[in-house]
Amino acid sequence: MKYNFNETINRRGTGSIKWDMGDTLMELGYAERYDEDTLPLFTADMDIAVPPCIVDAMHKVADHRIYGYTLPTKEYYEAIINWFGRRHDWVIKQEEIVFCPGTVFALGVAVRAYTEPGDGIIIQRPVYTPFTTTIEGNGRVVANSQMLVNEEGYYIADLTSFEEQAKKPENKMFILCNPHNPSGRIFSKEDLRAMAKICKENDVVIIADEIHGDLIRQNSIFTPIVKVADDTDHIVTCTAINKTFNVAGLHATNVVITNPELRSAFQKELGMSMPTPFTIGAVVAAYNEGEEWLEELKTYMDETIDSVIDFCKQNLPKMKCVRPEGTYIFWMDFRDYGLSRDEIRKKIYIDANVILEEGLMFDPDQGAGFERICLSSPRPMVQEAFKRIANQFKGM
Repeated sequence: MKYNFNETINRRGTGSIKWDMGDTLMELGYAERYDEDTLPLFTADMDIAVPPCIVDAMHKVADHRIYGYTLPTKEYYEAIINWFGRRHDWVIKQEEIVFCPGTVFALGVAVRAYTEPGDGIIIQRPVYTPFTTTIEGNGRVVANSQMLVNEEGYYIADLTSFEEQAKKPENKMFILCNPHNPSGRIFSKEDLRAMAKICKENDVVIIADEIHGDLIRQNSIFTPIVKVADDTDHIVTCTAINKTFNVAGLHATNVVITNPELRSAFQKELGMSMPTPFTIGAVVAAYNEGEEWLEELKTYMDETIDSVIDFCKQNLPKMKCVRPEGTYIFWMDFRDYGLSRDEIRKKIYIDANVILEEGLMFDPDQGAGFERICLSSPRPMVQEAFKRIANQFKGM
């Protein structure tokens, strides 16, 4: 490979949430133990260097020596439009793009712009925790359409439950996570088309979180929901370079809204929001020059995931998992070990000294016994984490 994804970069002392905030993590209940030997693999950012083109762009911005108020440039918009046209056959117009400082931030804006306090918002659990906290934190109500599991162990949409929720007049919005976090499932075109149709027929606005859409397995295909929907007037899509190119700290989310009325409402609720010069430079560099790096990263991630699955078959035989079609997230089911939530947690978080995110965060009703790990670190670090975990379940 041209790029060394096995390189270990010391992130301590940089304010990193997962490498520097041990006391805070323990206060928040993420961990009972945090020391120099802790392996924190719970956060969906990479311990892998960004592409050199982004580093060069950051130097160029820094060398300019002025970092004043900035707005997206023509080059910024063109980079986004060309990327999605080239890789996803998705035609985006410049006026449809709204910059937003982060995807969770954008979800909050959408919730306030398109719903009222007390309204229901559909999600599909188990799902990314901030969906729930954003809904409830804004005085709205979670309307869950539980994901199902097929014969192969993959999560699938329950369209019957979904339609039942969409038909309830109090439910005004659906937050889609595709690829799905934490299961790693890419929704089929048929399911996306069906959900888009159901929402259109019931006046439900769709907020599509598709920020993992470029981090997919080499043999997988990701389709933005707008590509299969018969009508896109009720769809708002969040895109970002944050996950794909490991720049979450730059807050570079771009929201695509085809409906002028929805776009105006979003912008009104958003208020004044401007990217930094560094954000502009990173987006342009990533989308114009980062493709080769991304393809190598995807190969590296595939190899890491496959090595983990092989290891688990031999050393964690009662732990159920499937190969994620997208994301670098791995969803693990420890229930067959017959242990309580606290016993599982002690083995992993305290004895193995590996910090993950437990399933109850993603599904308060059915998440006990599950754990999410992010495989977005150099492979030797990931392998060390699984060796530690396997040692705690040996002989069981």
